[in-house]
Amino acid sequence: MPHVRVDDLQLFYVEQGRGEAVVFIPGLGGDHHLWHRQLPAFAQHFRTIALDPRGAGQSDKLDLPYTIEEMADDVAGLLEALGIERAHVVGASMGGFIAQMFALRHPHRLGRLILCCTSFGGPNVVPMPPESLTVFTQRTGDPATDLRRLWAVSVTERFLREHPEVLEEYVAWRVAHPQPLYAYQRQLAAALAFNVESRVHEIQAPVLIAHGMEDRVVPVENARRLHARIPGSRLVLFPEAGHLFFIERAEEFNRVAIAFLKGEEPSG
Repeated sequence: MPHVRVDDLQLFYVEQGRGEAVVFIPGLGGDHHLWHRQLPAFAQHFRTIALDPRGAGQSDKLDLPYTIEEMADDVAGLLEALGIERAHVVGASMGGFIAQMFALRHPHRLGRLILCCTSFGGPNVVPMPPESLTVFTQRTGDPATDLRRLWAVSVTERFLREHPEVLEEYVAWRVAHPQPLYAYQRQLAAALAFNVESRVHEIQAPVLIAHGMEDRVVPVENARRLHARIPGSRLVLFPEAGHLFFIERAEEFNRVAIAFLKGEEPSG
């Protein structure tokens, strides 16, 4: 299976397609499988890479403090190991934190940037609703239980009702590839410490901000605030979609995102 060594850990990744490189970064607790509705579509146009961040999936899960800076450097290390000079980056939620930090720490390696369901962090974000916060901070350690609770706040009730097979597939994957509770807590601590509000204006790459309008994890106002602070950024909102809008509205998101990465005007 494809691993690369980056400093003190082994990072797992999957790769499909050819052309300009695009790297996908999942959110808190997630691994590359989060992007299973993106990878085949993007691989028709790009060299498409999705990684398991430190602490998740099939990457090493060191029981040490994590930082978003380290996780951004892991992405740079992956590119270095694969001989990729520059790549487009797509990050969701905590993966959006990592993507922003990558843009700030490694601007010479970044092509275009897509930030999904994320924020700039810190005290001036619209906070997670209390019922969602409980789900994220009070994990049981049982992957099936935790995933079902997570999906209940991460997608719309309609999607959950009409597409139960998507949840069951994802639960089965995560049960087979569990994340230890300590590793989740290490990632959570890194995410809670993230704050680049005063620096996001420094991002020079073209930026697309995409968000579900019914997001009950990272409220949509965060996308508007992020958009206001990144000069020249584009904002696309997806109605009737929650935090995992790129799963709920995969075809629409894929169309918009691929067009953006190709330098075309997005629509949605």
